[in-house]
Amino acid sequence: MQKILIVEDDETIRYGLKYYLEQESFEIYQAGTAKEAFEKFERETLDMVLLDLNLPDGNGFDLYREMKKKKEVPTIFLTANDQEVSIVMGLDMGADDYITKPFKVRELLSRIKTVLRRSGKKDDSVIQVGDVTLDMHQAKVFKNGVDVMLTALEYKIFLTLVLNYNQVLKRETILANIWDVNEEYVNDNTL
Repeated sequence: MQKILIVEDDETIRYGLKYYLEQESFEIYQAGTAKEAFEKFERETLDMVLLDLNLPDGNGFDLYREMKKKKEVPTIFLTANDQEVSIVMGLDMGADDYITKPFKVRELLSRIKTVLRRSGKKDDSVIQVGDVTLDMHQAKVFKNGVDVMLTALEYKIFLTLVLNYNQVLKRETILANIWDVNEEYVNDNTL
């Protein structure tokens, strides 16, 4: 699951974006101030930052400069400031996109996906095989978007098979992969 930090002082916009992006299978972190945002930026491994320019305790441009000193994370400025000088400045600083408010949420989603695709930030915790999706982060399996209920053992077996897709596995290999974490023996008849 890809992680996005939303830095926005307007609570309504922040929570609305959080809700929408979580429905699209993103893990969302939020911050209403530059200080809070920088703390989360340093602590979390993020795939993207959505950054407002006008924050109660600072400027989004300054925050972006500080973030860039620490690590490179794809960033989209999301702000009401539609002055050409600000747009050009944001893009020239290295931001991946600059979107002015009001914005269309579906368009924002498309831009987020485009930036993530271009940056090579691929979510390795989600595997798609045909109409079946395996989300390793949540330890869940979905078929056509519907949650498939599996026992822990069934999930381990399924995960082993998916991770070795198009490969022939020996019985011993499968047994080794589903061995209980407490090293309790998994019955040979389980398979």
